[in-house]
Amino acid sequence: MAKDVDLLVKNAKTYNEPGSQVFKDANIIKKVFIQRKTEIDHAEPTKTSVRIKNRRSAQGDRFSAITLALQYGSENDEDALLSGSVHYDEGESEAECLSSSMDMGNPVFQLYEAVRGGRNSQGPLLSEPFLQLPSRKEYPDYYQQIKHPIALQQIREKMKNGEYESVEQMDSDLTLMFENAKCYNVPTSGISKRALRLQQILLLKKRELLRRGDEEEQESILSSDTGTGSATKRKRLLLLCSHKKNMKNRMKALYAAVTEAREPGTNRRLCDLFMVKPSKKDYADYYKVILEPMDLKTIEHNVRSKRYATEEALMDDMRLMFRNARHYNEEGSQVYNDAGILEKIVKDKKKELGASPEEDTDNMGSPKLKLRKSGVSPKKSNKCLTPLQQRLNELYDAVRNYTDARGRRISTIFLRLPSRAELPDYYATIKRPIDMERLRSHMAGGRYQDVDALVEDFAVMFNNACTYNEPESLIYRDALLLHRVLLDTRRLQEGGEEGGGSPPAVGPVVMELIRNLFVSVLAHQDEEGRCYSDSLAEIPAQDPTSPESPPLNFDVIRANIDRGRYRRLDVFQEHMFNVLEKARRLHRTDSEIFEDAVELQQFFIKIRDELCKNGEILLSPALSYTSKHQHNDVEQEKREKLPKEIEEDKLKKEEENKEEGEKAEDPAGGGAGPERTYRQDCSFENRTYHVGDCVYVQPAEANLKPHIVCIERLWEDEAGEKWLYGCWFYRPSETFHLATRKFLKQEVFKSDYFNKVPVSKILAKCMVMFVKDYFKLQPEGVRPEDVYVCESRYSARNKAFKKIKMWAGPAGVRFVPRDVPLPVIRVASIVIHQSRERVSTELEDVPVEMSGGEPGCQYYDQLHYNNMWLKVGDCVYVQSHGLVKPRVGRIEKLWVRDGVAFFFGPIFIHPEETGHEPTRMFYKREVFLSNVEEACPMTCVIGKCVVSSFKDYLSCRPTEVSEEDVFLCESRYIESEKQMKKFKGLKRFSLHAKVVDDEVYYFRKLIVPQKEPSPLLNKKIEELELKLADMDEGDEDLDDLEDEDEAPETPSMPTIQTPLASDLDIMPYTPPPQSTPKAKGVSKKEGAKRKVNMSGYILFSSEMRSVIKTRHPDFSFGELSRLVGTEWRNLEAPKKVEYEERAARVVERQEKERAAQQQASPRAGTPVGSMMGVVPSPSHMGMMPGPGNPFLTETDIPNQPLAPKHPDLQCLKGSG
Repeated sequence: MAKDVDLLVKNAKTYNEPGSQVFKDANIIKKVFIQRKTEIDHAEPTKTSVRIKNRRSAQGDRFSAITLALQYGSENDEDALLSGSVHYDEGESEAECLSSSMDMGNPVFQLYEAVRGGRNSQGPLLSEPFLQLPSRKEYPDYYQQIKHPIALQQIREKMKNGEYESVEQMDSDLTLMFENAKCYNVPTSGISKRALRLQQILLLKKRELLRRGDEEEQESILSSDTGTGSATKRKRLLLLCSHKKNMKNRMKALYAAVTEAREPGTNRRLCDLFMVKPSKKDYADYYKVILEPMDLKTIEHNVRSKRYATEEALMDDMRLMFRNARHYNEEGSQVYNDAGILEKIVKDKKKELGASPEEDTDNMGSPKLKLRKSGVSPKKSNKCLTPLQQRLNELYDAVRNYTDARGRRISTIFLRLPSRAELPDYYATIKRPIDMERLRSHMAGGRYQDVDALVEDFAVMFNNACTYNEPESLIYRDALLLHRVLLDTRRLQEGGEEGGGSPPAVGPVVMELIRNLFVSVLAHQDEEGRCYSDSLAEIPAQDPTSPESPPLNFDVIRANIDRGRYRRLDVFQEHMFNVLEKARRLHRTDSEIFEDAVELQQFFIKIRDELCKNGEILLSPALSYTSKHQHNDVEQEKREKLPKEIEEDKLKKEEENKEEGEKAEDPAGGGAGPERTYRQDCSFENRTYHVGDCVYVQPAEANLKPHIVCIERLWEDEAGEKWLYGCWFYRPSETFHLATRKFLKQEVFKSDYFNKVPVSKILAKCMVMFVKDYFKLQPEGVRPEDVYVCESRYSARNKAFKKIKMWAGPAGVRFVPRDVPLPVIRVASIVIHQSRERVSTELEDVPVEMSGGEPGCQYYDQLHYNNMWLKVGDCVYVQSHGLVKPRVGRIEKLWVRDGVAFFFGPIFIHPEETGHEPTRMFYKREVFLSNVEEACPMTCVIGKCVVSSFKDYLSCRPTEVSEEDVFLCESRYIESEKQMKKFKGLKRFSLHAKVVDDEVYYFRKLIVPQKEPSPLLNKKIEELELKLADMDEGDEDLDDLEDEDEAPETPSMPTIQTPLASDLDIMPYTPPPQSTPKAKGVSKKEGAKRKVNMSGYILFSSEMRSVIKTRHPDFSFGELSRLVGTEWRNLEAPKKVEYEERAARVVERQEKERAAQQQASPRAGTPVGSMMGVVPSPSHMGMMPGPGNPFLTETDIPNQPLAPKHPDLQCLKGSG
């Protein structure tokens, strides 16, 4: 039945007009049906306890009218949202667990369950991602970015412990949880969308609890008080009921005062035009201009349904309705005037009713009533605001409250848009009008998902003002000043935030990936624990088959990794494969080394694909070589080597048979060798070495450090040469370990490698101490740099470290305590100061045939020039004369002619090279594609860079280019139109197969690029301040004008934002005799006259203001300024040229007369009249012709009647 009634009402309202009788009857039918249905669902026996009633009502909630409405749907927006998104679980274990410890009728529990049980139309829970906090291991950056993490699990524990005393506390935690999700995740992600849906569910559930909670609580308290006879509780309840009834009566009285008001004389009802909203068919533009429509029918419905928690909420809707009427309609129209009269009537009625009794009864309710009250107090502190709301308010207040040096709040002009009647051309010029009140309403409605959205709207508003107004106007300068205040405040906010939109450094990430891949391959073991790389340790670095090639083995590769010389994965892969292929080439196919090399290469490809996620993280040409290619190469190599190996086996077998025959003929054998005699000490070159000593042994290669060996045996052979046998100690650089491992200073590791060495190879003695003694003791007679510390053993076979438990120190060495124990400091394994020259692969020039190319030119797809490899599609820095930054060019053609290389392509320009308003904002390192295409010699190229599209800039980076050389381009700059238009993207090229593509690293999370102000902003503000510096004296008289306009606290500003250029409309005047003239930059002794930057607009303003003031003596200063700007804009072009020519003559005459006065007057720059204390009276334009004011003469003044003296005539600078 509910479903059919909803369909009935929806059909009626869809077909009929909003103001028709059928439309109204449909609303009444729907309201009556819902009210009656709610009464039936909540019908309870009267003789029940509070606990039983609450428990029943909680169980009934699952099948109440609200839930049924959710299941069947409604035409109402709120009901439609719930019907498609919310179904409550009936048998969840969590609800059962909580119901045992908390009353299910409690509104705190119901609010939690509404969010916890919310489902979408497909059935899955919307709250599933919010049940628990994310893992710290998988998402460590979450806890760096989110200061107060919270999930439903923490909220449930707090609810079980009784930490929630009110609905507001539960609502605050749930809102914080949703704001955290929207802050960490991108707006288009599924979690952000779920957070928005759950926030809407939360809001609707709060409204439901507000509507029904008060009446149920009153009945519960009344039933409980009948048995106790508590007079105090009954008194409180009666007072509370009286207060609610009184508040509703006051709201009805305010509503009646508006609906019953009539016009004197005609007896016309003033509210007729405010009863319903305008028709969308007849007034389609109304809903584009007015974002929050309001009418008296809506207000009446809210009063009857008790949706207004306070009387002030009703007054807010009234004010919104009247404000909309004045904003849309022309000034002086009937609706405009009626809105002003009705607003005054409702204010007078409110004063007549007296102060609202809300504050007197705030503390009268019982604790349970406070718990059920879900409305937020008007004095809500910042603690109840989310971090996003706090930042938005901080930005808005910083702009709104900014005042200039004179104390004028310059944001007042931006609070409201101008009316269409006053400035119809404003709405024709400005495509997206917006004011600060609209921004405030968007903030209150939660439309801003981040701070950048508010900053963009502010930027649009300031850009509108600069687009419509003259560059010489004060409102133009005020817009620039507020824009700078906005950006400075945003910059301060970003300073306190961690993270931001800066992308991670790609180079170190790629080098770390290469290191992890190398360590994984060398530590790869078989089932018995044997490392496959052990058998390849003896592979020579120099390839015997190609002596000219550079040496390469695992040790060389490891040294390159430690020095950070690998910037590309494909170069590292090429070196690894060269070593493995050399091992296979130098050994038989049936050897262990051959099989180990094949296994390591297969394992390399597997781990490489896992680390790169098959190109999702790192896209490299190295990924094109797969296991299939490796299998084919190995099979081909076996087919080539097997016939040779079979032939070698035959020859070897024949030689063995021949040797066996010779042994059969001569059966005599050799005797055993002599036995060795070991010693405890040995002398060599006046130095004695003992068993247990540690010594430096000469390394096999000259570029390596000496080996550290602990002597275990000493002997002398038959030839008299002395030998030692000992255990090798490895330095950290000689071990394989994770990149994150740290080591002690001077640390070495006892290895499992033993060998004999001639005593003649010993270089010097050293000392290895156990870790427990090293920091406290020191050996006598040993230099500190020759003392090492050992804590662990190192197994070269397993590539593993193991702590040493027992240590046998050397005999005969005396240890003394250190004066100061050494600090335990562990350092990273990578040596930062080592050279990081890049290891690159050998590339080759790639010539191509170009159809239609010029004769004598050889074109290339890839070319090496000036130590740089360039290909078609690359971007380069082009040296430019006269510019601070080098220009960026793109290579679309590449050729060589007569030994000189050239390229052809478009040029990108920086924001400062474009024509734009100073309020425009740009992305950091943003460039624009120009219509200039040039052919430049390669001698102009000074470096490489990258220009990315907007999508690529957010998601990826080339691995070989630093972040400072990555630019963003999403727009093309059209010089003729002075406009920037977005385009699809840059041209793509199909290159030769030999051309090596760039490696690209993809971010795990899209970055959010920040915008920065235009480079012209500060420059333009400084120019305007210098230009207006000579007019600042008029600001003091502006204060008097504002006092006259009845604004004692703040400077008078018009109530409607006017994008006019009238704030500069001033001309110099001579102050009264009692005032002291001021001159900036000139001493009082000189009394220098100010220099005015005269223009045609200023001259026109000085003449027109007095005429308009005579016609409209009651207009305020701001209204006069707007009319002056309108007149200038409507002025014909020849007239404007005439004013500009007159202004130029005035400036020329000013300079001549100033020079003459400086020569004739003893006090240069001081008017003669001022020296004598005589000041001529101002003319009808506020100007003083004659020698006292060289700016204007009587020939420049039109013949017009003189106006009486007025303070407005002495200051022609307005508020805009």
